[in-house]
Order: sequence, then structure tokens, then C-alpha cells
Amino acid sequence: MKPVVVIGSGFGGLSAAIRMRVLGYPVVLLEALPEAGGRARVFKQDGFSFDAGPTVITAPYLFEELFEAAGRDWRDYYELMPVDPFYRIMYDDGSQFDYVGDEERLLANIRDLNPEDVDGYLKLAEHSRRIFDVGYTELADIPFGKVTDMLKVVPDMMKLENYRSVYGLVSKYIKDERLRQAFSFQPLLIGGNPFRATSIYMLIHWLERKWGVHYAKGGTTALVNALTRLLDELGVEVHYNAPVAEIEVTNGQASAVRLEDGRRFEASFVVSNADPTMTYRTMVAPENRRKHSNRKVNGVKNSMSLFVAYFGAKKIWPEQAHHTIVLGPRYKGLLDDIFDKKVLADDFSLYLHAPTRSDASVAPPGHENMYVLSPVPNTKSGIDWEKEGEAYFDRIMESLEKRMLPGLRENLVTSKFITPTYFEEELRSADGAAFGPEPILQQSAWFRYHNESEDVKGLYFVGAGTHPGAGVPGVLCTSKVLERVVPHLSPSERLPLPELKLRKSA
Repeated sequence: MKPVVVIGSGFGGLSAAIRMRVLGYPVVLLEALPEAGGRARVFKQDGFSFDAGPTVITAPYLFEELFEAAGRDWRDYYELMPVDPFYRIMYDDGSQFDYVGDEERLLANIRDLNPEDVDGYLKLAEHSRRIFDVGYTELADIPFGKVTDMLKVVPDMMKLENYRSVYGLVSKYIKDERLRQAFSFQPLLIGGNPFRATSIYMLIHWLERKWGVHYAKGGTTALVNALTRLLDELGVEVHYNAPVAEIEVTNGQASAVRLEDGRRFEASFVVSNADPTMTYRTMVAPENRRKHSNRKVNGVKNSMSLFVAYFGAKKIWPEQAHHTIVLGPRYKGLLDDIFDKKVLADDFSLYLHAPTRSDASVAPPGHENMYVLSPVPNTKSGIDWEKEGEAYFDRIMESLEKRMLPGLRENLVTSKFITPTYFEEELRSADGAAFGPEPILQQSAWFRYHNESEDVKGLYFVGAGTHPGAGVPGVLCTSKVLERVVPHLSPSERLPLPELKLRKSA
């Protein structure tokens, strides 16, 4: 049997490779970079281990499922630690808000900012739960390959007021502007503007409330290592430094994948974890993509990008939370600059990740490991990051030192940063977008790139660019959708899995 060829080893590609192997297919995984992980790769520098991308783990059952499907116990592979508070939000006026999972504490924290919003929050949370019950529980792992699939859910979407933006729905229930920001920033975690992302993405709020926010001991790369170890145990063939030049198509069917170095892998079918825009634009010949012409793929509205700085210090700030949202003086105006005007503003809002709060192993003894993220315009802005990068880094360090990390710059021992150019060139993301197509209503569900190509039979997509979308839970769910749309083998056709029974837990 020819193998399934998976392109890319982000969480979408890793989970797809595992699920296809569990279905009985032989699997070949191709990764352009020297190591696995894609956006979730790791940077090691001067004794520090920096997660390059995702740091927030929610819906942990999605990882557990992968190991259980292969007859393994996930506890033998990685450890997750709950984070409390989920996020600390620091406002420009000096006030702060801890978003926590325990409802009694959460309501007390809301009361401290604005007692009148307690009842409004309870109504908002209930509305979020109802959105979650439809948008996640019922639809997250269902393919939207036909327009009729979309039409079926329109009545529910209308009842749930998904025509409103996330910020609009939050504002219906919450009056204090600080709390409006606290409960509406979540679309930024998947590349969306809270002022135009459909309120279906309020499901993120209930997802966090339901399963909590977690950190993988050793960093998110520990999850990548666990998945690659599982792939090795299952006999999946993995090739690194293997950028793809072409998906070959024979009689309308994806038949092989050819690498830039000339190596060629015949395929039963192909699963792309690469950006769908770049897959169609650079890997599929124009004559084989009638529907996804250059005009179509060039018309996709891609998400914003990110400036991410990684730094280590010889000082520890133990009072800091694991996750902190550091908001600037503007909210909507800054988002307009990032998403619409595409200019690099003088102000910024930041996400600060301090994993040494939970795990000292990611830094040398007595040192602090941190990562700070700033949403910025994608490369359609024309910003020259070779020129602007160092100055932007310095501005961020100055701001962090002034607001929350006294003595930061004099205690720095190592640092590096990535810009939208990294996303465009190293990760091969269209327009340097950090999250694929922007999650607006017109690019969600049926309107997003389909999980099964309409142009090429036997070409499938997983990852942030396809349904249900970006974010670790969304990306892992794309491989569950994949299971529903690929051909299934009969028992006699399946390549058996190596036997290893689940460990009996205490």
C-alpha cells in the first residue's frame, strides 16, 4: 500500500499522522524545518528553552485522545500543569484583573472592578456556554464541505446572535470598559479582531472555563516531543529538512509529493498541514486548481502577524503571573492600526509569558525565562522589519521595565526576536500571517478552506487554515475532521499497530 504523505509537522500534521496511522495506513511525514513543531517549535539559546509559538494549552483531552487511540497512556509521555490565574490583565491606568477558573473568585474579581457587572457576566457566561454547545461540541469536528452544511446551522447562529462581533456581544452584558476588554481579547489568540470576529468565537471563553488553562512541563515543545516519540513507536517515517516543491496530480488525483531536492514520495493521498493558500499557490500546478485560482487564493484576507521577543534574565520577578496581558492606552484604535491601516503604532498591547513561574527547568538556576508577544500588521503593511525590529524590541523592553519588570534591561543575559518576516519566509505563511485566514464570519466554517480539496481528489488539509480554524484546540480538531473525510480501510487492509496496552493507572 502506498503511504499517506503528510506535509508539515505542526500540531495539525503531527495529530493527522497519528490518526492516519491508527486508521491502518502507512504514513510518511515531511517537514521543511530541521525539527518538528512548526509554529510550536522550540528555540534553545544560552541554556534557555523558549517555546517559539503556542504557550496556552486548553482542551487537554484532544492530546489524550491521540495516545489512547494508539493504545498508549498519555501520562507516560508528558505532564500538564494547571495555571492560576489563567491570565492576569494589567491596564494602562494601573488597575489589574485576574481571570481565574473558580467562579466564586472570578465574580469577586469582577466585583472589585465594577460590582454592577457581576450579573451581566453571569448572563454572558451562560450565553458563551450555549455558543460552545453548538459551535464547539456539535460542529468543531464536523466537515463543512457543502454549502448545505452551512445552511443547516444558520438558524442556530442567528439565535445565538453570531451576527454580533465578540466585542459587541460582550458589550451587551458588560458595562465597564476594562472588563469588556478582559472578556473580548480571546479572538486575538487565534488571529481575530474582537471588533469583527463573529461572536461564535465566544466559545473560547467557555472552553477555558470548562477545561482550564494548562502548561506543559518543559514547555509546549514537550508535547511536540511526546507526539514525535509516538510517531516513532508507530513506525511513521519522518523526514526533516524536506521542503516540498510540488504535489503531483495524476488524472485529478494527488499521486505523489516531490521535494525541492528531487526526492519523490508516492502517496495514497496527501494531507497538507501547510498554509492552504501557499499549498495551492506554490505546490499545486495551475492547471490542477480550477477553483483555487490565483485570483481566489490572493483574495483571502489573512490574519495579523506577531512580533515575539524571547529573553532570559539573571533576576527573578516572582510576583509576576505565568500569563499576563499588558494592555496599552488604546484598544479599538490599536486594533484598527494593526488590522486595517496596517501601520506600526507608537503604542502596543502585549502578552507576557513567564514559564519559570511554573517550571524552573526552562532556564538556568536563578534565572528568568520570558517571552513577550505583540500583535502587529502582516507583511502587506510593507514595514521593513530589518530596520524596525531592534527599535521595536527596545521599546517593548523599556515598557516592560517601567510597568512590571524593574531592572529588566540591566539583567538581560540573552534575547532574540521574530517578526512577520519569519512567518512568511521560514514558516511559509501567506502575508506573514501568524494564524492563517482571519477568523471573520465570511472565512469560517464552509467559507474557510475546506478540509477536503474541491480541486484535487486525495488532497486534504489540517491546521489553522482549514475548519474549524486556528488555536491549539482548533488545529487538533482539524485532524478529527480529517478522519471523517478520508477513505477508511477494511480490517484486512490495515497495517497493524505495534502492540502496547494502556498502563493501568492507580
